[in-house]
Amino acid sequence: MTQAEEQPPAGSPAVRVIAMPADTNPYGDIFGGWLMSLMDSAAGSVAARHSKGRAVTIAVEGMTFLRPVVVGDEVSVYATLMSVGRTSMHIAVEAWRRTRHDDRSYRVTQATFTFVAIGEDRQPRTVAPLAIA
Repeated sequence: MTQAEEQPPAGSPAVRVIAMPADTNPYGDIFGGWLMSLMDSAAGSVAARHSKGRAVTIAVEGMTFLRPVVVGDEVSVYATLMSVGRTSMHIAVEAWRRTRHDDRSYRVTQATFTFVAIGEDRQPRTVAPLAIA
């Protein structure tokens, strides 16, 4: 499947936002760090829900920026829990953009985020295994 034929994941995005001028660098380009923070927020939401508590990012793997995001684009971030260890969770995250005047969406980037559940003492705590559907 070519990039032009790709479709966003099924279901609702974990985060959806419009890229604004405040999200740009001096050249008017959207910061990659802004996009990465949206992805971290989406993955963090999934991790907190699964672990039923606080979880922290410990790694991000495989992020490559495929397309730019420009001011006015709608950015949708999808996050899916892929695997669970004793204290850790691996979450697949994809960011997609849609221009304001078009129905087509384009993948901007994707990565795997690793979170660890922590307790009040900020030490790792166990999480439930991944439910098999």
